Amino acid sequence: MVHVNPLYVDRGLKMSLKVDEMWSYVGKKKQPRWLWWVEDAVTGEIIAFVFGRRTHQTFRHLLSLLEEAKIEVIRWITDSWWAYFDCLDQRLRLVRKASLQGLERKHLTLRTRLKRLTRRTICFSKSVAVHDTTIGLFINQFFFADKRN
Repeated sequence: MVHVNPLYVDRGLKMSLKVDEMWSYVGKKKQPRWLWWVEDAVTGEIIAFVFGRRTHQTFRHLLSLLEEAKIEVIRWITDSWWAYFDCLDQRLRLVRKASLQGLERKHLTLRTRLKRLTRRTICFSKSVAVHDTTIGLFINQFFFADKRN
C-alpha cells in the first residue's frame, strides 16, 4: 500500500497543504484509530495519509512521509489541534477550519463508501491490520489512481 500519492513523489514540489484527521475505531469505540491526511490546497488532491493515534508521534510520521517524498510545505492550513501548534512552524501555519471543508467532504466520502466507517453499524474492523489495509487500499484506488488514463 502506498502512503504518498505517486504523482507527487521526488518532484521537489513546494506546496500549500491542508491537513486534517478523521476518527474511527477497531473492535470497540474505546480503541480509536485516526486517519491523518493532507491535501493540496490548490487542486484538492490527496497527497499523503497515515494511520495511528491522535498524537504528535503520528503527525510527525506524516511529516516524515512528506519529507521523504521531497515535498516542501510553504503553507499549512489546519484547525486548532495542539499537534499542529507543537509540530509545525507557526509562521507557515494558517488556522482556518472553514478552509478544511474539502477534506471534511472526503471524510464523508469514506464514511459513505466504506461501511466499517459508518458510525452506527454492526460492520467494523476487528484488527488494526484489516482496518488500515481496507481504508488504505480505498484511498489508493479512489484518490491516488492516475487520472491521466
